Amino acid sequence: MKDFWSSFAEATEDKIKFKKPFYCLAPMAGITDSAFRQICKEFGADVVYSEMASATALVYNPQPTLEMLRFSRKEKPYVVQLFGSNPEHFATATKLTTKKIKPDGIDINFGCPVKKVQKQGAGAVLMNDLKLSREIIETTIKNTDLPVSIKCRSKVGNVDALKFLDSVKDLDIKAVMIHGRTLSQGHSGPVDFEIIKKVRNHFGGIIIANGGVRDYKTAQEMLEKTGANGIGIGQGALGEPWAFREFRISNFEFRIDDIKKIVLKHAKLAHKLKGEQGIIEMRKHLCWYVAGWSNASEIRREFVKVENINEIKEVLNF
Repeated sequence: MKDFWSSFAEATEDKIKFKKPFYCLAPMAGITDSAFRQICKEFGADVVYSEMASATALVYNPQPTLEMLRFSRKEKPYVVQLFGSNPEHFATATKLTTKKIKPDGIDINFGCPVKKVQKQGAGAVLMNDLKLSREIIETTIKNTDLPVSIKCRSKVGNVDALKFLDSVKDLDIKAVMIHGRTLSQGHSGPVDFEIIKKVRNHFGGIIIANGGVRDYKTAQEMLEKTGANGIGIGQGALGEPWAFREFRISNFEFRIDDIKKIVLKHAKLAHKLKGEQGIIEMRKHLCWYVAGWSNASEIRREFVKVENINEIKEVLNF
């Protein structure tokens, strides 16, 4: 099976030359569902990731997670991200995902800072256990013909990204997304450009920088200071799925009437895919969309109560 990551690079006689930087929608639990992924794709996201999917859930109660992972062909290339701490669970989850979902790639989470994920020995804390991390990556690679990638942090405890990747550099890892903040930083504070740059110079695969990118200026800074092949956009896309276009155009502008059209399109797609539950889950997106509006607080108070498309239209006065 062709590795879709290779579409971002071209081989020369003596090395791999990467094409222009690409932009990925980073995986976010409870956020990067199919409706949001499709909207981001329309605005130029080159690769989209699923919500975090539990490898353990795919072993013991697979159907709800499989439903969550289903996608439209419009989203391709689409990568499913798995989290967990049991290699045997990863073996089963990887086989099931490959067969039932048929994504373009599988990603392993070594970056999530959420406490309940940490308590499972999963996410970012796994970086501290080099032996187990390696076993999980090896197991995943052995149980799929899809390209396998990973997401990690700049540092967790005494293990930084360079040390972590050095312990698995012989494995067939196609791409690495590095959140440039430590586990203790979570999602705030300065991004460590230098560690990403060191990894970029040391690791043979594709490097995707993640963290703190919110506009054209910060996107260009990330690329220049890290030398990364691409950027993973997470929080920077919340309420701004057009960010994937904005980060490529220095003078990009989006009017409120344009935003309202996107809000309704997103809501209708969410309702089509999930029914009433889709509208309920849209509430957080609706609140993000109006950030910066003069009457944002008032609109948010109404958005957290909406139950259908007509109510959304009424709140928007559109």
